[in-house]
Amino acid sequence: MIKEWYARWMYEWETRLTTRDENRVVRPLEWGFEWIAPFLESHGLGAALPGPEVVNNSAAAEAAMVRINKLLIRHSDKFFSYQRPTDFRLEERHPELFPTNVRPETLAQEAAIRQQAAEGKLAPAQFLRFTSPESTPYPENDLVNARWYPAPAHKDPARPKQAIVVLPQWNSDGFSHNSLCAIFNRMGVSALRLSMPYHDIRRPAELERSDYSVSANIGRTLMACRQAVIDIRCCLDWLEGQGYEHFGVLGTSLGSCYAYLASAHDARLRVNAFNHASTAFGDVTWAGQSTRHVKQALEEAGLTQDRVRDLWAAVSPCYYYPKIVSTKAGGPLKTVLLVYANYDLTFPREYSLQVVDAFRRYGLNFETRVLPCGHYTTGETPYKFIDGWYLGWFVYRAFKALRNEKAAGLTPPIASQREVEEEIVSR
Repeated sequence: MIKEWYARWMYEWETRLTTRDENRVVRPLEWGFEWIAPFLESHGLGAALPGPEVVNNSAAAEAAMVRINKLLIRHSDKFFSYQRPTDFRLEERHPELFPTNVRPETLAQEAAIRQQAAEGKLAPAQFLRFTSPESTPYPENDLVNARWYPAPAHKDPARPKQAIVVLPQWNSDGFSHNSLCAIFNRMGVSALRLSMPYHDIRRPAELERSDYSVSANIGRTLMACRQAVIDIRCCLDWLEGQGYEHFGVLGTSLGSCYAYLASAHDARLRVNAFNHASTAFGDVTWAGQSTRHVKQALEEAGLTQDRVRDLWAAVSPCYYYPKIVSTKAGGPLKTVLLVYANYDLTFPREYSLQVVDAFRRYGLNFETRVLPCGHYTTGETPYKFIDGWYLGWFVYRAFKALRNEKAAGLTPPIASQREVEEEIVSR
């Protein structure tokens, strides 16, 4: 009885939180081939692009996009590759909120932050800036922004420098997850809190929300994901240049999808915290409460969940399990934390359990933590503190293990993708 009451109460609370913002926009289905064309053409894959007569034929356009997704999966190392930026720089300015809703309390918070900055009561912060290797029609989006939280120098000069890239949730504001970065600093771990594509300072002026990250424009959504992944990898490049040796990534919700794909394609990411994990990009978009306006556009165009899953297969974590399993004689190279919530209406629990099951089957070195709340309620008291404890304790232990590994001279060799796949088959 109590369990049923709690579940009903939690679902009602979760629903209130996911429906309080009234500025979600239903944008019509667009195939977005023009967003993918530059990548395909520059990598010798332009033959996959459909002609003008196909674009105007809905069934043919859908089939072409499905074929492109299969092609991108086969060539994912190319899809998530990039040219290293040459304009890394640190910029100092006052933090800003960049809200994605127009609720009175949020607007008041934004005004208060601006007033504090104007009165000199808000300390300036450092931000890593560089040009994203993925170019879009929006200059503000192409200038990557990551708030820099350097850990104090350790008294032991031989201690390896360690850092983590932190990605908040979809439609996060400029302050989301900053407290986590401060906690990591206390552990001796530096942090880069990355503004994802089309978020906060990178959001085009025409938008109130970060709609272009996930929308009914199929091609733009694919390329927004690509941009996020390579931006993460570029952050690692900069950190390496600053003398850092051990790297991790923490992503929440949409950020966890981006973080997973980055780790699957970058062996440097040894510490991985996926806060709200799921399988297929299309399944979450179709079944989740917070993307109901995107589903409405897709459904009005006559699509189904199975067909949407195929249209975003190339940015779905479930298609890259073999790539994230990097084990060899020296032991697992990656350590992973999977966090999911029992009453999640945005990343439905069934999809999170599929990830857990897959990680077990593939033999990944991982642990799970289950939150007694939903997706949005994770940000509410007391659940945000429970989640913060899970994430912080894992990151602390994982980076400590890397330090011990180095001290013992036990750094395992990096397995090639072919070796990984052969090992999986042998199981």
